Amino acid sequence: MEKKRILIIDDDEDIIESLSRLLESAGYAVDTAVNGEEAIKKSKEKVYNVALIDVVLPDMTGIDLLTKLEERKPATKKIIITGYASLDNAVKALNLGANAYLIKPVDPEELINTVKKQITEQENELAITQEKVVKFIETRVKQLEEGKVIVEESKE
Repeated sequence: MEKKRILIIDDDEDIIESLSRLLESAGYAVDTAVNGEEAIKKSKEKVYNVALIDVVLPDMTGIDLLTKLEERKPATKKIIITGYASLDNAVKALNLGANAYLIKPVDPEELINTVKKQITEQENELAITQEKVVKFIETRVKQLEEGKVIVEESKE
């Protein structure tokens, strides 16, 4: 089974290194970006299951990046991580598409549990979508078959 992919976006190299080690040891494939533009570029090149987004980035806010990633990659689960927590920030992030909001320093167990939960939700959403597509196709085939029968009966 292919490893789930995580993109860490943070301008603090120490945080990137510690989060990368933690997530890799939990079995995830990890990529990193030190700013928003690099994160956008990488998200165009690869599909990520989860993006961990710092609120304070050198070229844009994490909230702005969240919005851009939501537009480009709505299926990617987005987790905001910040050392500057505020109720306004949390509400705004969640309203703009964040799936979770964690405060630095992040408890390793809480991070792993949050990532697992988001990936499980993503898999459930994908399964539901696939079920809907299959059901639509089955229904459409039946409709077409019934329509064919009706057309053939009307020709007789």
